[in-house]
Amino acid sequence: MDIVRRNNVTVTGNPQGRAVVLAHGFGCDQNMWRLTVPALVRDYRVVLFDYVGSGRSDASAFSEDRYASLSGYARDVVEVCEALDLRDAVFVGHSVSAMIGVLAADMAPERIGALVMVAPSPRYIDSDGYRGGFSAEDIDELLESLEANYLGWSAAMAPLIMGNPERPELGDELKNSFCATDPDMARVFARTTFLSDSRDDLKSVCVPTLVLECTQDVIAPREVGAFVHQAIAGSTLVTLDATGHCPHLSAPEATNRAMTEFLAALR
Repeated sequence: MDIVRRNNVTVTGNPQGRAVVLAHGFGCDQNMWRLTVPALVRDYRVVLFDYVGSGRSDASAFSEDRYASLSGYARDVVEVCEALDLRDAVFVGHSVSAMIGVLAADMAPERIGALVMVAPSPRYIDSDGYRGGFSAEDIDELLESLEANYLGWSAAMAPLIMGNPERPELGDELKNSFCATDPDMARVFARTTFLSDSRDDLKSVCVPTLVLECTQDVIAPREVGAFVHQAIAGSTLVTLDATGHCPHLSAPEATNRAMTEFLAALR
């Protein structure tokens, strides 16, 4: 199988630089990183891709069995790294991709040497002693709404997820991204995302890790950022002067600054 074509892999930047792999979240694609790429291309080899079922990936490669767990997406990441022969890459994951990166780093430690987690959440559902931001009933309703009327769900949820109501164009962009995703494939990714529990997986992380959180985020409240930071020994937590769940779009300068400072310190 042509992995590069399957995942619509794009490589840009400095071919001699350390590889930085940018991974999008649910309902998105690699275009969501367009404001980040310019901050990296001079010094780093930048790798972008679309998960199967997203963006311009090969939809014929989609398998509900494979993508019913985050490990299926993590295998995609490892296979992309293998196809490009990446070693000691920095994996930058937005939202659920932060946890996919944790799994990929555990699967192939020689391929991934550092993690940047942008608005991560290892568990969206509240439980004893843990606040994920949603009750089990909230998530059930969210998934039922998504499955009953995906386009309607996208129109209602995208502005809430993006935040920044004074900038409606950001919510519109996320809505359009959601709506461009095949509803059946989005349903699988949504269930995999919102029902996942990766809290124990955080204990396996043994690479330099940057955790980026926003001051207000309805998907990943600050308690989640604190949890991730505490669970990963030696990690760095940065609270961005940003609101919403997509700071790489709503506050690219602050996001890029935190990221490039972390990358520079890895050298």
